[in-house]
Amino acid sequence: MANSIRTAIVTGAFRGIGAALAKRLAADGFRTVVNYASSPTDAESVVAEILANGGHATAVRADVAEPEAVRALFDQAEAEYGPVDVLVNNAGIIKLSPLAEVTDEDFQRMIAVNLTGSFNGMREGARRVRDGGRIINLSTSIIGNYLPAHGVYVATKAAVEGMTHVLAKELGSRGVTVNAVAPGPVATELFFAGRSEAFIQRLIGDIPLGRLGEPADIARVVSFLASPESGWINGQIIKANGGRN
Repeated sequence: MANSIRTAIVTGAFRGIGAALAKRLAADGFRTVVNYASSPTDAESVVAEILANGGHATAVRADVAEPEAVRALFDQAEAEYGPVDVLVNNAGIIKLSPLAEVTDEDFQRMIAVNLTGSFNGMREGARRVRDGGRIINLSTSIIGNYLPAHGVYVATKAAVEGMTHVLAKELGSRGVTVNAVAPGPVATELFFAGRSEAFIQRLIGDIPLGRLGEPADIARVVSFLASPESGWINGQIIKANGGRN
Protein backbone atom coordinates (compact mmCIF):
# COMPACT_ATOMS: atom_id res chain seq x y z
CA MET A 1 0.00 0.00 0.00
CA ALA A 2 2.75 2.41 -0.93
CA ASN A 3 0.46 4.51 -3.11
CA SER A 4 -0.41 7.74 -1.29
CA ILE A 5 -4.04 7.46 -2.40
CA ARG A 6 -5.59 4.52 -0.60
CA THR A 7 -9.15 3.32 -0.91
CA ALA A 8 -11.25 1.43 1.65
CA ILE A 9 -14.71 -0.11 1.51
CA VAL A 10 -16.63 -0.59 4.75
CA THR A 11 -19.85 -2.57 4.46
CA GLY A 12 -22.76 -1.73 6.73
CA ALA A 13 -21.08 1.58 7.53
CA PHE A 14 -24.16 3.72 8.05
CA ARG A 15 -24.27 3.46 11.87
CA GLY A 16 -22.82 1.78 14.95
CA ILE A 17 -19.48 0.05 14.64
CA GLY A 18 -19.47 0.37 10.84
CA ALA A 19 -19.86 4.14 10.98
CA ALA A 20 -17.00 4.36 13.48
CA LEU A 21 -14.81 2.22 11.21
CA ALA A 22 -15.52 4.39 8.17
CA LYS A 23 -14.80 7.60 10.07
CA ARG A 24 -11.56 6.23 11.50
CA LEU A 25 -10.25 4.95 8.17
CA ALA A 26 -11.11 8.29 6.57
CA ALA A 27 -9.21 10.03 9.37
CA ASP A 28 -6.29 7.70 8.62
CA GLY A 29 -6.23 9.01 5.05
CA PHE A 30 -8.31 6.44 3.21
CA ARG A 31 -10.79 7.49 0.57
CA THR A 32 -13.67 5.64 2.13
CA VAL A 33 -16.73 4.01 0.59
CA VAL A 34 -19.58 4.02 3.11
CA ASN A 35 -21.80 1.11 2.18
CA TYR A 36 -25.43 0.82 3.23
CA ALA A 37 -28.40 -1.31 2.26
CA SER A 38 -31.47 0.64 3.31
CA SER A 39 -30.54 3.76 5.29
CA PRO A 40 -29.36 6.43 2.84
CA THR A 41 -29.93 9.30 5.29
CA ASP A 42 -27.70 7.68 7.91
CA ALA A 43 -25.02 6.87 5.34
CA GLU A 44 -25.01 10.41 3.99
CA SER A 45 -24.69 11.70 7.55
CA VAL A 46 -21.54 9.60 8.01
CA VAL A 47 -20.17 10.92 4.71
CA ALA A 48 -21.00 14.50 5.66
CA GLU A 49 -19.10 14.16 8.94
CA ILE A 50 -16.08 12.72 7.14
CA LEU A 51 -16.10 15.52 4.59
CA ALA A 52 -16.50 18.16 7.31
CA ASN A 53 -13.35 16.77 8.95
CA GLY A 54 -11.36 17.05 5.72
CA GLY A 55 -11.63 13.44 4.60
CA HIS A 56 -12.90 11.82 1.41
CA ALA A 57 -15.94 9.56 1.38
CA THR A 58 -18.91 8.53 -0.69
CA ALA A 59 -22.02 6.51 0.15
CA VAL A 60 -22.85 3.51 -2.02
CA ARG A 61 -25.97 1.40 -1.72
CA ALA A 62 -25.52 -2.38 -1.99
CA ASP A 63 -27.14 -5.37 -0.31
CA VAL A 64 -24.12 -7.52 0.46
CA ALA A 65 -26.30 -10.64 0.34
CA GLU A 66 -26.50 -10.16 -3.44
CA PRO A 67 -23.34 -11.07 -5.41
CA GLU A 68 -24.17 -8.64 -8.21
CA ALA A 69 -24.56 -5.81 -5.71
CA VAL A 70 -21.14 -6.52 -4.20
CA ARG A 71 -19.55 -6.51 -7.66
CA ALA A 72 -21.25 -3.20 -8.36
CA LEU A 73 -19.99 -1.87 -5.01
CA PHE A 74 -16.41 -2.57 -6.07
CA ASP A 75 -17.08 -1.15 -9.53
CA GLN A 76 -18.29 2.12 -8.04
CA ALA A 77 -15.43 2.29 -5.54
CA GLU A 78 -12.90 1.82 -8.33
CA ALA A 79 -14.61 4.34 -10.57
CA GLU A 80 -14.67 6.92 -7.76
CA TYR A 81 -11.31 6.37 -6.09
CA GLY A 82 -9.29 3.75 -7.94
CA PRO A 83 -8.27 0.22 -6.91
CA VAL A 84 -9.38 -0.97 -3.47
CA ASP A 85 -6.73 -1.43 -0.80
CA VAL A 86 -8.85 -2.36 2.21
CA LEU A 87 -12.16 -4.20 2.50
CA VAL A 88 -13.93 -4.34 5.85
CA ASN A 89 -16.77 -6.87 5.92
CA ASN A 90 -18.76 -5.33 8.74
CA ALA A 91 -22.41 -5.65 7.66
CA GLY A 92 -24.35 -7.90 10.01
CA ILE A 93 -27.64 -8.44 11.77
CA ILE A 94 -28.77 -10.34 14.86
CA LYS A 95 -32.14 -11.70 15.91
CA LEU A 96 -32.18 -13.18 19.40
CA SER A 97 -34.24 -16.32 19.89
CA PRO A 98 -33.92 -19.77 21.45
CA LEU A 99 -33.03 -22.18 18.67
CA ALA A 100 -36.37 -23.96 18.88
CA GLU A 101 -38.16 -20.67 18.23
CA VAL A 102 -36.06 -19.28 15.37
CA THR A 103 -38.27 -18.53 12.39
CA ASP A 104 -37.31 -19.61 8.89
CA GLU A 105 -37.29 -15.97 7.85
CA ASP A 106 -34.90 -14.88 10.62
CA PHE A 107 -32.60 -17.85 9.98
CA GLN A 108 -32.40 -17.17 6.26
CA ARG A 109 -31.84 -13.45 6.72
CA MET A 110 -28.98 -13.91 9.21
CA ILE A 111 -27.39 -16.44 6.89
CA ALA A 112 -27.87 -14.06 3.94
CA VAL A 113 -26.35 -10.98 5.56
CA ASN A 114 -23.80 -12.33 8.04
CA LEU A 115 -22.49 -15.36 6.17
CA THR A 116 -23.36 -14.97 2.49
CA GLY A 117 -22.67 -11.24 2.68
CA SER A 118 -19.24 -11.80 4.17
CA PHE A 119 -18.53 -14.54 1.63
CA ASN A 120 -19.56 -12.26 -1.24
CA GLY A 121 -17.23 -9.58 0.09
CA MET A 122 -14.33 -11.96 0.62
CA ARG A 123 -14.73 -13.53 -2.81
CA GLU A 124 -14.84 -10.17 -4.57
CA GLY A 125 -12.08 -8.82 -2.36
CA ALA A 126 -9.89 -11.83 -3.16
CA ARG A 127 -10.22 -10.95 -6.83
CA ARG A 128 -9.95 -7.17 -6.63
CA VAL A 129 -8.14 -5.93 -3.51
CA ARG A 130 -4.73 -4.71 -4.57
CA ASP A 131 -1.60 -6.70 -3.81
CA GLY A 132 -0.40 -5.79 -0.33
CA GLY A 133 -3.92 -4.88 0.74
CA ARG A 134 -6.14 -5.93 3.63
CA ILE A 135 -9.36 -7.85 4.11
CA ILE A 136 -10.81 -7.43 7.59
CA ASN A 137 -13.88 -9.37 8.70
CA LEU A 138 -16.07 -8.72 11.73
CA SER A 139 -16.84 -11.70 13.93
CA THR A 140 -17.98 -11.83 17.57
CA SER A 141 -16.56 -12.73 20.96
CA ILE A 142 -19.81 -14.57 21.69
CA ILE A 143 -18.02 -17.46 20.02
CA GLY A 144 -16.54 -19.12 23.10
CA ASN A 145 -19.36 -18.01 25.40
CA TYR A 146 -22.18 -19.53 23.34
CA LEU A 147 -24.94 -17.57 25.03
CA PRO A 148 -28.51 -18.84 24.82
CA ALA A 149 -30.63 -17.21 22.10
CA HIS A 150 -27.52 -16.47 19.98
CA GLY A 151 -27.27 -19.83 18.18
CA VAL A 152 -27.75 -18.79 14.55
CA TYR A 153 -25.74 -15.60 14.97
CA VAL A 154 -22.83 -17.53 16.46
CA ALA A 155 -23.03 -20.11 13.66
CA THR A 156 -22.77 -17.43 10.97
CA LYS A 157 -19.79 -15.77 12.62
CA ALA A 158 -18.00 -19.06 13.27
CA ALA A 159 -18.24 -19.75 9.54
CA VAL A 160 -16.80 -16.31 8.79
CA GLU A 161 -13.86 -17.08 11.07
CA GLY A 162 -13.26 -20.37 9.24
CA MET A 163 -13.17 -18.63 5.86
CA THR A 164 -10.87 -15.96 7.31
CA HIS A 165 -8.24 -18.57 8.17
CA VAL A 166 -8.48 -20.23 4.75
CA LEU A 167 -8.47 -17.04 2.68
CA ALA A 168 -5.42 -15.77 4.56
CA LYS A 169 -3.49 -18.76 3.27
CA GLU A 170 -4.85 -18.37 -0.25
CA LEU A 171 -3.88 -14.70 -0.59
CA GLY A 172 -0.61 -14.67 1.32
CA SER A 173 1.52 -14.90 -1.82
CA ARG A 174 0.09 -11.53 -2.93
CA GLY A 175 0.84 -9.86 0.38
CA VAL A 176 -2.88 -9.49 1.11
CA THR A 177 -3.60 -10.17 4.76
CA VAL A 178 -6.96 -11.49 5.97
CA ASN A 179 -7.92 -11.14 9.62
CA ALA A 180 -11.05 -10.87 11.72
CA VAL A 181 -11.93 -8.70 14.69
CA ALA A 182 -14.24 -10.26 17.26
CA PRO A 183 -15.84 -7.52 19.36
CA GLY A 184 -17.29 -8.14 22.76
CA PRO A 185 -20.40 -6.27 23.93
CA VAL A 186 -20.32 -2.84 22.28
CA ALA A 187 -22.80 -0.06 23.05
CA THR A 188 -24.64 0.18 19.72
CA GLU A 189 -28.25 0.08 18.62
CA LEU A 190 -27.71 -3.45 17.32
CA PHE A 191 -26.40 -4.58 20.71
CA PHE A 192 -29.22 -3.10 22.78
CA ALA A 193 -32.01 -4.41 20.53
CA GLY A 194 -33.90 -7.23 22.24
CA ARG A 195 -31.76 -7.33 25.38
CA SER A 196 -33.06 -6.50 28.85
CA GLU A 197 -31.26 -4.13 31.21
CA ALA A 198 -30.70 -7.02 33.62
CA PHE A 199 -29.05 -9.06 30.87
CA ILE A 200 -26.83 -6.13 29.87
CA GLN A 201 -25.72 -5.60 33.46
CA ARG A 202 -24.80 -9.28 33.75
CA LEU A 203 -22.66 -8.94 30.63
CA ILE A 204 -20.90 -5.89 32.03
CA GLY A 205 -20.25 -7.83 35.22
CA ASP A 206 -18.34 -10.43 33.14
CA ILE A 207 -16.00 -7.82 31.63
CA PRO A 208 -12.82 -7.25 33.67
CA LEU A 209 -12.60 -3.63 32.48
CA GLY A 210 -16.09 -3.06 33.89
CA ARG A 211 -17.77 -1.40 30.91
CA LEU A 212 -19.28 -2.01 27.52
CA GLY A 213 -17.05 -1.38 24.56
CA GLU A 214 -17.49 1.69 22.39
CA PRO A 215 -17.41 1.67 18.56
CA ALA A 216 -14.14 3.62 18.74
CA ASP A 217 -12.54 0.70 20.61
CA ILE A 218 -13.16 -1.53 17.61
CA ALA A 219 -12.20 1.18 15.14
CA ARG A 220 -8.74 1.42 16.68
CA VAL A 221 -8.14 -2.30 16.10
CA VAL A 222 -9.35 -2.12 12.50
CA SER A 223 -7.21 0.96 11.92
CA PHE A 224 -4.14 -1.01 13.00
CA LEU A 225 -5.03 -4.00 10.82
CA ALA A 226 -5.51 -1.67 7.84
CA SER A 227 -2.09 -0.09 8.35
CA PRO A 228 1.34 -1.16 7.09
CA GLU A 229 2.33 -1.88 10.71
CA SER A 230 0.08 -4.97 10.74
CA GLY A 231 1.81 -6.60 7.78
CA TRP A 232 3.02 -9.67 9.72
CA ILE A 233 -0.42 -10.39 11.20
CA ASN A 234 -2.40 -12.74 9.00
CA GLY A 235 -5.14 -15.32 9.47
CA GLN A 236 -5.87 -14.17 13.02
CA ILE A 237 -9.04 -13.62 15.03
CA ILE A 238 -8.41 -10.65 17.32
CA LYS A 239 -10.76 -10.40 20.27
CA ALA A 240 -11.55 -6.85 21.36
CA ASN A 241 -13.74 -7.46 24.38
CA GLY A 242 -12.20 -5.97 27.50
CA GLY A 243 -10.91 -9.38 28.60
CA ARG A 244 -14.32 -11.05 28.80
CA ASN A 245 -13.09 -14.26 27.12
